[in-house]
Amino acid sequence: MSVSKKIVLGVTGSIAAHKAADLASLLTKANCDVRVVMTADAQHFITPLPFKTLTRNPVVTNLYDEEEGWKPTHVRLADEADLLLIAPATANVIAKLAHGMADDALSCIALALNPKAKILIAPAMNGKMWLHAATQENVATLKKRGVEFIGPDEGMLSCGYEGIGRLWPVEKIAERVLKLK
Repeated sequence: MSVSKKIVLGVTGSIAAHKAADLASLLTKANCDVRVVMTADAQHFITPLPFKTLTRNPVVTNLYDEEEGWKPTHVRLADEADLLLIAPATANVIAKLAHGMADDALSCIALALNPKAKILIAPAMNGKMWLHAATQENVATLKKRGVEFIGPDEGMLSCGYEGIGRLWPVEKIAERVLKLK
């Protein structure tokens, strides 16, 4: 059975990072080749082990993580990806992508991404952070470049506030991923 999509799943430092494990599992079960890239902050919320087990692939946790071969891992993943999915995406990573910063494996992959690949971002953060003018400007910049956003959702946030900022339901994120051409 051939792989339906090659997906780089970027996991950032949000309390919703644990939900990315369910997302990785859903996409792997849907016959996607999922390669997880975790930021340093994401590793404060969840370890790489669940992702490695669920996807049956190594997890990139550092820009200098190298597999076999001569090509840097972040370049190889950027070349091979059909989709860069960042879920959850923090205000920090959205700002880095909007401003072309590349100081970790995830942001380097985003800048080196093959031009045919799509980018889908599922934000998760405090509602005030999401609604802040800087975040909204960064989102607008990325949308102008063809980046698609899904969410955020509304509800009770982990910070104790009610409002916008929750990660979109992982089942709906997976459904959107599978519909993308």
